[in-house]
Amino acid sequence: MLPRSSIGVAAFSTVVEWYDFTLYLYMTAVLSRVFFGQGASSVLTTLAVFAIAYVMRPLGALVFGHIGDRLGRRKVMLVSMSVMTVAMLITALLPTREQIGSTAGVLLLLLRCVMGFSVGGEYTGVMTYLVEGAPPRRRGLVASLASAASEVGALLAVGVAALTTTMTSGPEMDAWGWRIPFFVGALLAAGTLIARSTLRESPAFEQARQDRATDRAPLWRTLRTRRPAIYRTFTISALGSITYYVGITYVPTYLTSVGGFAEGDALWLATLPSVAVIVVTPFAGALADRIGRRPTLVIFAALSLVLPVSMFEFMTRGHAALALVGAVILALVAGGVSAVGASSTPEQFPVAGRLSGLAVATVATTIFGGFTPYVSQALIEGTGWMLVPGVMVAVVALLALPVFWHLPETAPARLVRAECTAS
Repeated sequence: MLPRSSIGVAAFSTVVEWYDFTLYLYMTAVLSRVFFGQGASSVLTTLAVFAIAYVMRPLGALVFGHIGDRLGRRKVMLVSMSVMTVAMLITALLPTREQIGSTAGVLLLLLRCVMGFSVGGEYTGVMTYLVEGAPPRRRGLVASLASAASEVGALLAVGVAALTTTMTSGPEMDAWGWRIPFFVGALLAAGTLIARSTLRESPAFEQARQDRATDRAPLWRTLRTRRPAIYRTFTISALGSITYYVGITYVPTYLTSVGGFAEGDALWLATLPSVAVIVVTPFAGALADRIGRRPTLVIFAALSLVLPVSMFEFMTRGHAALALVGAVILALVAGGVSAVGASSTPEQFPVAGRLSGLAVATVATTIFGGFTPYVSQALIEGTGWMLVPGVMVAVVALLALPVFWHLPETAPARLVRAECTAS
């Protein structure tokens, strides 16, 4: 097992990844004006940049997955954070459309692609590191702490964005205020990189390396021998991604474009759902340790099926209290799925090839995470039907439920109990 210091640093270092990506979505309205002008399609273009950048995530996951399965989990976490630090700093220094024209939007896209590439190895590397280093009976709880920490990053993002929006006028925000949250992110990433330099290597990987159990072509071997695990992981990631990116990070944009809320009000309203996720995540992780990954995932998939449409309907009424209720409930469901997914996805694969297997599943994050805010906004604008996001979440949950129902149990405590009962 890893020392608590290494587990703590790894778990809470996921703040940076989620700070950056949720910050971009929370700042969509401002970034659309700064980089793409005042046109009617600027918001959609800004969301399209987010979606395109997410295409780089599976590529980054494959590259970092190979590195992690061949050279170690620690190296992946150091390299990915180095790239993220530089990318966020350059983003804060970018010239705007007013300064260099449409080239500004192109540069933003390129930097988002760099971020997407680096993030590809970030979250899967941390989850694998924690699952391999945590006490077996506490894997769900320990892995969920990283999910909770990621939401701390999201909360920090919405807080910094809302504070910056409140303390600057509209012209000041467009001129220079938007840079402040990205400078904060660069400092956060640099501090995380320094902390990660103290990490020890995963004991499970070290043992595999000593036993010469690592593979020269881990991706190819995983694709040939672990296809059912890939399908299961894809499904878990799909539901976790769409509940998070539609049910949490897209909500401020939804509130401004559909609910009629001002940008600052929508950002402040999004802070409480972020707190709710932080609270629910460790409880969901502990529940998965106690009753198993399979039943916990079934519970949250059922909630994802029946709740989202009503919650998005609450947010269309223009009433702050109802919007808050809808946003908090959506956040609780999304946090629960992410918490259980943090431990259940790495457990689908053996140590050799684990990161490569998770890399293939990141395609689900691209499709159901990166693209869904754009698709949601495009369908709302194209059809005028304001409940589209809730329907999208419900459909994915409906498709995921049968997979979760037949999911092999991987919680170590439940496996031990089952073996004792059988004997």
